[in-house]
Amino acid sequence: MTEVTFHNTLTRKNEPIEPRNGNVVGLYCCGPTVYAQAHIGNFRTFLLQDVMRRAIQVAGYKVIHVRNLTDVDDKTIKRAIEEDKPLTEVTEHWTEVFHKDCERFNMLPPQIEPKATEHVQEQIDMVQSLIDKGHAYKTDDGSVYFRVSSFDEYGKLSRVKERELTTDTSSSGPIDSDEYERDSMADFVMWKSRKPADGDVYWDSPWGEGRPGWHLECSAMSMKYLGRNLDIHSGGVDLTFPHHENEIAQSECSCGHEFFKHWIHTAHLMVEGEKMSKSLGNMFTVDDIEAKGFAPVVLRYALTSGHYRQTINFTMDSLHAAQSALQRLKKFSDERLAEAGLKRSALLKAISKGQHNAAPWAAFEDAWNSLSHDLNIPAALGGIFTAIKGLKISEPSADETSQATIAFHKLIFALGYDLDSVVTEKPSEEAPEAIKELAKKRWDAKQSKDWAAADQLRDALQTEGWKILDQKDGYEIERI
Repeated sequence: MTEVTFHNTLTRKNEPIEPRNGNVVGLYCCGPTVYAQAHIGNFRTFLLQDVMRRAIQVAGYKVIHVRNLTDVDDKTIKRAIEEDKPLTEVTEHWTEVFHKDCERFNMLPPQIEPKATEHVQEQIDMVQSLIDKGHAYKTDDGSVYFRVSSFDEYGKLSRVKERELTTDTSSSGPIDSDEYERDSMADFVMWKSRKPADGDVYWDSPWGEGRPGWHLECSAMSMKYLGRNLDIHSGGVDLTFPHHENEIAQSECSCGHEFFKHWIHTAHLMVEGEKMSKSLGNMFTVDDIEAKGFAPVVLRYALTSGHYRQTINFTMDSLHAAQSALQRLKKFSDERLAEAGLKRSALLKAISKGQHNAAPWAAFEDAWNSLSHDLNIPAALGGIFTAIKGLKISEPSADETSQATIAFHKLIFALGYDLDSVVTEKPSEEAPEAIKELAKKRWDAKQSKDWAAADQLRDALQTEGWKILDQKDGYEIERI
C-alpha cells in the first residue's frame, strides 16, 4: 500500500488516510435527491468521489463505498404531488435515470446504496436515543428537534461562530424545513410531524405520524453499514453546513464516539463564468452535452480535470480541449498495448482487482505522486502527458515498456477514463447563425472573385474558432 492524503475539512489539514479497520477504508458519499435528472454540477461531485475511491483502491486499500439515495424530503414529495403520482413511482424513475447516467460516466457502483425510505426505523431509533439522552425534544405538534445547545462542539466542521447560533427558539421558533440558509441557525428538525402538504407520505412513530428530517438519514445509514469503520465522509462544499454539521452533532450525541474522521468536500462548478441556475438555462445534464456531440467520457474529463477543492469554469471550449487530450491518451494506450500484446479491458480489470498494485510506477511516478497527494488531478494529468512525451523520445527496453504500460493504465483506471469510447474524429457542432452568415458572405465574395474580402472574412471566422472547408459545389463549416 502507498500513502494517500486528502484535505480534511474538519482539521483544515492535508492528512493521510489511516483506516480504522486495517486496509479497509469506509467511504460514505452523500448521493442524489431523486426527484429530477442530476445536472453536471451534481455529477462533478459524484465523479470526483469516484476518482477518490479509485485512487484509494490503486494505492492498495479495499474500499467499502456507501452512497445513499434521498427518496423522501420536501423536493421529492413536492414533485410527486405535482405529478399526481405515488412517491415511489417518482423516485424509482429518477433513480433509474441516475444509475444509467453513472454507467455512461463509467463510474464504479457503490457496494451499498441505501434508500432513506427503507431505513425509517433506524432513524426513529436514533431520534428516541437522543430524546432519552436529553439532546432532542418533542414539540406540541409532534415534531422532534435536536437541541443544538446540548452539543458543545457544534460548529467544529464549518467553523460557524457562536454568535451566529440561534438556539433560543422562543421568538422565531426552530427550523422545520429540510434545508435552510446559513444565517438561520437554530435547533433543527429530526422528525417532521405529518402535514397536509405531505399527502400520504408518512410513517407511524412514538411521537405520532410524520417523516424523518433530511439530516437524519445519512447518520442512521452510515453507522448501520459502516459501524465504527467511519473513515471518509464526502459531499459537495454546500453540504458542509448545515447538513454535515448536523450529522456530526446528532451522530456523536447518539453513539457517544467520534463520527467520521475525514471530511472531504468538493467545490462548486461555474458554467461559462456564471453560477448554474434554472433562470439562466445553464443547468446542463449529460443528455444536453451528448446532444452537442460530446461523449460522456469527454464530459467526465472536463468536469474532473480541475482540482476538487477549486471552483472550475465549465465551457464548450473545455470540452474541445478534453476531447483532444483524450485522443492523445487513447493513441498512446493503443500503441503501448499493441507493443505489449495486451488488451485494455483485461488490463484494467486486473488493475481493479489489485493485481498490479506492486508494479513500479516507472515514468509515471510524478503523476501518481500528484494524484495520491490530495487528489491533484491537474498535476497528475500534466505528469502523464510529460511522461508520454518523454517515452516517445526514448527507446525503453521491453521490460520498461511493460512497466510503463501498466503504470499508465493504473492512472487511467484511477481517473476513470473509458478510452474505448473516445472517438478519433472531432465531434460535430452546429455553427451559430452569426458564423453561418459570415461563411456565406465569404463564399459569395470568393464566387465574385473578391479575394481580399474573402480572406478578411476567412480570418474573421478563424478568430471566432471556425474554419471553412471549400468543396466543388459549396462549403462546410467546422470548429477549429
